Amino acid sequence: MRTPLHFAAAAIALACSGLASAGNLTIESWRVDDKALWEEVLLPAFNKANPGITIKFSPTSPPEYDSALNTRLTAGTAGDLITCRPFDVSLDLAKKGYLEKLNGIPGLKNFPESAQVAWQSDDGKSTHCLPMASVIHGFFYNKKIFADLGLGVPVTEADFFAALEKIKAAGKATPLAIGTADQWETNQIVFTGIGPNHWKGEEGRKGIISGKKKFTDPEFVSTWETMAKWAPYMSKGYQAQTYGDSQNLFGSGRAAIYPTGSWDISYFEQNSKVDFGAFKPPVQKAGDPCYISDHTDIGMGINSKSKNKADAQVFLNWLASKEFADLYTNKATGFFSLSSHAIEVKNPVAKEMIGWRNQCKSTIRLNAQIMNRGTPSMENELWNVSSQVMNLKMAPKDAAQQIQAGFAKWYTPAK
Repeated sequence: MRTPLHFAAAAIALACSGLASAGNLTIESWRVDDKALWEEVLLPAFNKANPGITIKFSPTSPPEYDSALNTRLTAGTAGDLITCRPFDVSLDLAKKGYLEKLNGIPGLKNFPESAQVAWQSDDGKSTHCLPMASVIHGFFYNKKIFADLGLGVPVTEADFFAALEKIKAAGKATPLAIGTADQWETNQIVFTGIGPNHWKGEEGRKGIISGKKKFTDPEFVSTWETMAKWAPYMSKGYQAQTYGDSQNLFGSGRAAIYPTGSWDISYFEQNSKVDFGAFKPPVQKAGDPCYISDHTDIGMGINSKSKNKADAQVFLNWLASKEFADLYTNKATGFFSLSSHAIEVKNPVAKEMIGWRNQCKSTIRLNAQIMNRGTPSMENELWNVSSQVMNLKMAPKDAAQQIQAGFAKWYTPAK
């Protein structure tokens, strides 16, 4: 049998009660931009092997998704398959009983434990969503500008700042295309992108959660110190520069380096003629081991009130297949399958970035797990202090003290 007994029993019980709707499934998702991908590529591929199961992809715009999904789940009108955000949002749904426990389904065997943590209970004993894909943080660079100036790809922070200085001295392009107006980039791209090489990835992240480490420790303060050093190489008036402005600056060829994540590959492929490559966050000094933020982004679960759990599980197991990993990674460029399948990535920039998994140790965004649950909100606080540090309005040590003090107000291990 391809389904564990508890799933099969549930399906039989539903069928006997007259509630089952065999062969018909609906996917809830916030990824409205993926509608064509699902309808034209992914679902037809699934149907080749499973012609008796009809699936409808029914997305809701990202800003409304969480509240609309909660409303439908409460009313019992939500779809059979729930696209899951990582960590607390989905964990909350699981705690309310809206997501079926997936413990023991065959497909989970294709994912390492590190990929599953975003959709598990805090103790790791229960899994409520199957991992689908992650995004990887790094830097894009303009190949022509680098070639014209004789620059090599930076490996260490010393290399990185030497390149920035040379670009600035040449005076023909902005060295770094990033601003602080929207604030989120200073945390979700910069702090959690370059930081793992300072706090040793999972060692530092888990150390903060356990209380063995504090944000005032040198490895966290040094991350903000490095960020402050970026200021002279950003655009004049970068404090008013939005994320879209940064995209335009790099995409028009007027900037040499763009701090970002793999999700931006497709944007520049479609909206720019710049020939660009990617390099991973520089290590502090030559010979240091490297760490990358390979952040769990999207998963899929089963509505606990679904009338067709058996077929929903068939679909989840297909999401765990090599076929899906190949299709999704190569069609949703910049979103990388979290499965352990070896796949050939066709896009050269995406291939470069996914290759970092073999060179570096992976971690996730520092505060993604547990740390955002209290007041003050660590996510909002990190946006605030990180942008102030890059605006040279706050000293790195003060940023560290503010984050640690806020965390200690509600999280006992941090006291």
